Amino acid sequence: MANSHLLLISIVLMGNLVAVLAAGNFNDLTEITWGDGRGKILDGGKGLSLSLDNYSGSGFQSKNEYLYGRFDMQLKLVPKNSAGTVTTFFLSSQGEGHDEIDFEFLGNVTGEPYTVHTNVYSQGKGNKEQQFHLWFDPTAAFHTYTIVWNANRIVFLVDQIPIRVYNNHESIGIAYPKSQPMKVYCSLWNADEWATQGGRVKTDWSQAPFTAYYRNINIDGCVVKSGASSCASRSTESTNSAKSWETHELDAKGRNRVRWVQSKHMLSLLTLVLLSPVSADNFYQDAAVTFGDQRAQIQDGGRLLTLSLDKISGSGFQSKNEYLFGRFDMQLKLVPGNSAGTVTTFYLSSQGAGHDEIDFEFLGNSSGLPYTVHTNVYSQGKGNKEQQFRLWFDPTSSFHTYSIVWNSQRIIFLVDNIPIRVFNNHEALGVAYPKNQAMRVYASLWNADDWATQGGRVKTDWSMAPFTASYRNFNTNACVWSAATSTSSCGGSKTESVNNDETWQTQQLNANGRNRIRWVQQKYMIYNYCADANRFSQGFSPECKRSRF
Repeated sequence: MANSHLLLISIVLMGNLVAVLAAGNFNDLTEITWGDGRGKILDGGKGLSLSLDNYSGSGFQSKNEYLYGRFDMQLKLVPKNSAGTVTTFFLSSQGEGHDEIDFEFLGNVTGEPYTVHTNVYSQGKGNKEQQFHLWFDPTAAFHTYTIVWNANRIVFLVDQIPIRVYNNHESIGIAYPKSQPMKVYCSLWNADEWATQGGRVKTDWSQAPFTAYYRNINIDGCVVKSGASSCASRSTESTNSAKSWETHELDAKGRNRVRWVQSKHMLSLLTLVLLSPVSADNFYQDAAVTFGDQRAQIQDGGRLLTLSLDKISGSGFQSKNEYLFGRFDMQLKLVPGNSAGTVTTFYLSSQGAGHDEIDFEFLGNSSGLPYTVHTNVYSQGKGNKEQQFRLWFDPTSSFHTYSIVWNSQRIIFLVDNIPIRVFNNHEALGVAYPKNQAMRVYASLWNADDWATQGGRVKTDWSMAPFTASYRNFNTNACVWSAATSTSSCGGSKTESVNNDETWQTQQLNANGRNRIRWVQQKYMIYNYCADANRFSQGFSPECKRSRF
């Protein structure tokens, strides 16, 4: 009898240790924000699933904003081969200088552990990453992931075990997220250019759809509405009236547990350098919408930006910084279906008379016909350096990475890291080269049915509007130019980039690169200015007589 009594006490104590606060209902607390049916609320609001296929991922967000609180979510991650996928649970504000607190789960090859990526942003600045491997299989059952956020610290917990503490160190000049209310966000998306082993392992789409499950959402926080916090009257939405999260800190047991996690399961600095992603820029922090009113939408906490076009207007954005040399990566998913007459762009350009420009332009198509990828280089206001290509995949069904490498010797255009074109510096032959004018990154979606599709013979079908293209994973590894001081951040051979890899400064094609570009140009090039004798009847530009690579 005594043993039974002790067993009952143990069960009760264990329940107190592992149970989450009374769970909320997804119907009441959240809304699915993207994914076209790939996000589903289950079991009357008790659970939620997100799915990813090679067309789109999915995501949801909380209906309310919060300024401090405790946020619990149970997740069961994508099982088996989840390489290339990222499942998230995070808090984020909106607008310039956003705040953010992240749990990101980087998919794995079957049998290898997930990497749990944590980060804290304040006033638009992050670079506070810590990564861990979990000590259990997060795909076999639900586990509880918790963010405690108060005025003094942020605590990340897994099954009530603290794995990380981020303290408020404003007294020593370190920004801390304390003024901007944040929503809860969750998503499942493809990031195989960086997520698994630094992008070396790609998503296996034969395994799709990938699905992650969420349940037992609990938000014990201060709701902010119309600038007022529910905690001002000492009440929250929470079912927990103790509000222990407001002063939550680690006791002796907690300190021992976080030491155990960090000594056994935190990835080392060397591992982070080898395996962690080149952190994608945030559109709130690094881009500004320049036209289109509400046709340009920043979503998913700044990770995604969509541009739309209707009969009244298109839309576009630009980088906040100017750059003089660098590597510029952008993932795009182009307008699906009948996109004839539309043009989607990603390019660099300076301003004023005699501008420089480096172009990716995607010329829309009639349904079932391939896009035309139009590339060009301008220097001192002169272009006429066009090359055009067909792609070897459907650029509307999933995201693909388009890159511009620009250094003092050459410009390289890449698609999914495959070089499709090289424009070398031939100033020695009298050919102008863009090297003196700082450029911004631009992107746009607009109507050009007077020339874009079959030379203007196929017009835009406005019954298909609005047309929408999606951008994500904007990454700049480049020399930031200051117009005020006429100086570059690369003056000391350093960049502002989160990626310390500066190989772009001297990048050229190796033997494998030359083989790949030959394959692209033999199979998929449809126009080359260096072969257009009708247009250049007076003779080709001098660089046309030199190697294309």
